[in-house]
Amino acid sequence: MAFIRKKQQEQQLQLYSKERFSLLLLNLEEYFFEQHTAHHIQHKGSQKERRVRGSLKICSKSVIFEPDAISQPIIKIPLRDCIKIGKHGENGTNRHFAKAKSGGISLIFSQVYFIKEHNIVAPYKIERGRMEYVFELDVSGKVEDVVETLLQLHRASCLDKLGDQTAMITAILQSRLARTSFDKNRFQSVSEKLHMECKAEMVTPLVTNPGHVCITDTTLYFQPLNGYPKPVVQITLQDVCRIYKRRHGLMPLGLEVFCTEDDLCSDIYLKFYDPQDRDELYFYIATYLEHHVAERTAESYTLQWQRGHLSNYQYLLHLNNLADRSCNDLSQYPVFPWIISDYCSSELDLSNPGTFRDLGKPVGALNKERLERLLERYQEMLEPKFMYGSHYSSPAPEYMLCLQNGRFDNADRMFNSIAETWKNCLDGATDFKELIPEFYGDDVSFLVNSLKLDLGKRQGGQMVDDVELPPWARSPADFLQKSREALESNYVSEHLHEWIDLVFGYKQKGSEAVGAHNVFHPLTYEGGVDLNSIEDPDEKVAMLTQILEFGQTPKQLFVTPHPQRITEKFKSLPQTSCDSVSIADSPGEESFEDLTEESKKLAWNNIAKLQLHEQHKLHKEAVTGIAVSCNGSSVFTTSQDNTLKMFSTESKMLQRSISFSDMALSSCLLLPGDDTVISSSWDNNVYFYSIAFGRSQGTLMGHDDAVSKICWHDNRLYSASWDSTVKVWSSVPAEMIGTKRHQFDLLAELEHDVSVDTISLNAASTLLVSGTREGKVTIWDLTTATILHQIQCHSGTVCDTAFSPDSRHVLSTGEDSCVNVIDVQTGMLISSMTSDKPQRCFIWDGNTVLSGSQSGELLVWDLLGGKLCERIQGHKGAVTCIWMNEQCSSIITGGEDRKIMFWKLQY
Repeated sequence: MAFIRKKQQEQQLQLYSKERFSLLLLNLEEYFFEQHTAHHIQHKGSQKERRVRGSLKICSKSVIFEPDAISQPIIKIPLRDCIKIGKHGENGTNRHFAKAKSGGISLIFSQVYFIKEHNIVAPYKIERGRMEYVFELDVSGKVEDVVETLLQLHRASCLDKLGDQTAMITAILQSRLARTSFDKNRFQSVSEKLHMECKAEMVTPLVTNPGHVCITDTTLYFQPLNGYPKPVVQITLQDVCRIYKRRHGLMPLGLEVFCTEDDLCSDIYLKFYDPQDRDELYFYIATYLEHHVAERTAESYTLQWQRGHLSNYQYLLHLNNLADRSCNDLSQYPVFPWIISDYCSSELDLSNPGTFRDLGKPVGALNKERLERLLERYQEMLEPKFMYGSHYSSPAPEYMLCLQNGRFDNADRMFNSIAETWKNCLDGATDFKELIPEFYGDDVSFLVNSLKLDLGKRQGGQMVDDVELPPWARSPADFLQKSREALESNYVSEHLHEWIDLVFGYKQKGSEAVGAHNVFHPLTYEGGVDLNSIEDPDEKVAMLTQILEFGQTPKQLFVTPHPQRITEKFKSLPQTSCDSVSIADSPGEESFEDLTEESKKLAWNNIAKLQLHEQHKLHKEAVTGIAVSCNGSSVFTTSQDNTLKMFSTESKMLQRSISFSDMALSSCLLLPGDDTVISSSWDNNVYFYSIAFGRSQGTLMGHDDAVSKICWHDNRLYSASWDSTVKVWSSVPAEMIGTKRHQFDLLAELEHDVSVDTISLNAASTLLVSGTREGKVTIWDLTTATILHQIQCHSGTVCDTAFSPDSRHVLSTGEDSCVNVIDVQTGMLISSMTSDKPQRCFIWDGNTVLSGSQSGELLVWDLLGGKLCERIQGHKGAVTCIWMNEQCSSIITGGEDRKIMFWKLQY
């Protein structure tokens, strides 16, 4: 059921003046060409002669006369029903092409419609039989041109084949557009610079209005060919928030412009005749928009939704927009799920799972018995098979009159009751509809017959009036509020991804759709038919009409399982240790931990205020690793100059310099207790150094090529190497083997295809993420040493990877300058941003990223907003490593300039 929301009603009141005429009075695919002030001469030449003043509108398939007096009905005469068209002679007789001084146009026809008498929306009244109507134009000099136009359109309407009719009308339209151009006097300023002008149509539900599009350096204009609804529609470019390319009639010709961020209805929808014109206009506006708002993808909203920054309602609106759904296109009206299955109880219990519909099944599969019948028919069907016929949402009354040639639908088929509609969707043989956004909005107009329209009587004798609500709803407003509460409930948040898989995701097409009993008519899918390949004009028009009238399946947005929303039930414990070691909860520590979490949030909220505190040049080559003692007094660094350095933050002096090898050291870490430093080297080894004794405690010769990164957790060492492996080692306590040197047993070997450049553990060390030289990011389950997901994230080497504190996401950066976020549960890439230089290292809290750039800057990224927030000048040369303390208040970076820099938050 497609109803106009409040904003769209307001827009139409502004655009379409208070006159009764509407483009909805036209037939589907009919155009309104021109209008003239005129008089309808009734009973001409008799004593009963009467002159009715109004507007004569020339349309491609009809002539419409709108009287000024609303008590008089609008007259619609189909051109196909016209017997004769010509000038009206001076003596009152019809003389085809007769020259006369009067401005009279005579129409002889066999059928006429009377519409909106007293401005009441009601089924059209029809009068049949041979009749003559005479219309006198105020400007008599235009009569001959109008008659010529009517005769031309009449010939088109009388052609036998629909395809030939369409072709001739299209030729007439294009000829008119070619003879006109945008009126530059309509520019808001004489200083505006024209960028492009082209022909297009403005799209509103069920109708399109041809005209000229013009874009300048400040404004987008549309000038209708007929001057309706007003001479020019204009949108200031600086007001534009979002633009979307659209399919219109399965062709890549649409463009929709929004001046609001979260609203369902756009400010203008344009359909172009040439895809190149559409693409050029899109590119110009997208380039104009700050932060390239127009380039948002479905994945860029997924992270916001997962982390609770978008409601379920907002996220579904964004997905609908990205999937070509528009409230201006009834064949692609936004689709929302049925949520509630209980329409009988007096109270709605949102804590009971039984209150909700199974979101993992399409509507057609919710009833087991009906599904069995559908499957039986499906099995017997010849290719191409489908379970459900194409469908569209039922329109509001005026749309209904347009779709059904001036008649309301059968009273028993109308939207009478919420419970009956739900029951029909469960049991009906042909009804598999989902809902529309209005069911979760705040405008009750679609539930109330506020105009008191006579919509007919049902078989039981009751009149069709306001929609009957379930017992648990006290009023239409209460029904919408409780429906919205259900949509935002924990149950729906935990299961909405299953419905997204069906409608926008990987279960929409192919074998997954078959397995999910989610197969619709092939014509409804994107790419299901190529209209350009259909040569027969009749077949093409019939195909397009079927598509427009019966609807289309949304554009597929996801090809892998959609991530689940993070709710309280699924949140993991945050990381609490400075060395990624989980600390068991202890009595009396709750308030301290809460305070620590609050301080972390405060720090990350102010991370852009980071200021350089001090810097020291410790090495002769690039710094590769940083480790800091728990009390912060000692900083350990490794470098490509082959040395491990120990720096005192108290004395500001270098205390030790240790060389293990004649090859570069790649990373370092401190073992719990701050007694031992471990360093990895390009010479294939891992070195252990005792701080207390000031000497080497042993060497692990565990790889066949350079060791690129090491991690430690719970007496286990994880080492990544260019030999294409990540190895998991178990530390054997020194006292057990009678020596102080470290001994290790190999527990697991995680094999890759190419060199591994970086690894990271989640907080509980149950998962490991690795990044390779060829751009693959792999998420491993350490409990089974198996791959959970492997994603080709980057086009070059992966520079760094890390889990979010709650282990729900992985962030990776690469030589391709991309900053990517992956959902751990599904392996889906849910956010991707690009920087001007590669980001060599980073730290993040799940929402905000502080990265070290190849340029030497520190960059602050807002992942939820999908934007770069701040650039902080730092090193001369790349930032190669970064460390942050537990409270997130102190940061140390190392760079190619051989320095370490100490940063403090100032807030």
